[in-house]
Amino acid sequence: MLIVAGHFVVDPADQEAFVAGRVAAMTATRTEAGCLEYVMSADPVDATRVILFERWADQASFDAHMAGLADAPKSTGPAPKGFEVKIYDISGERAFG
Repeated sequence: MLIVAGHFVVDPADQEAFVAGRVAAMTATRTEAGCLEYVMSADPVDATRVILFERWADQASFDAHMAGLADAPKSTGPAPKGFEVKIYDISGERAFG
């Protein structure tokens, strides 16, 4: 399993429009084979941040997603000022509780 996590830096006035402009891409990505979770969400504490969280079944699924970005729905709205994203290779998981 892979987790892709990080954040985008946006102008505080653009945070809501940034997320709204990516709903079509989030919706399409969630239908892709191997996509277990995909969300961009406004940070409720810091208006300059939009959080990215993705969970993929395996590297091949993530690679297929990245290869297909040219054909994916295009994001609209304001562009980010920057971003920081990391990929985590997960070797196992367990239920909480």
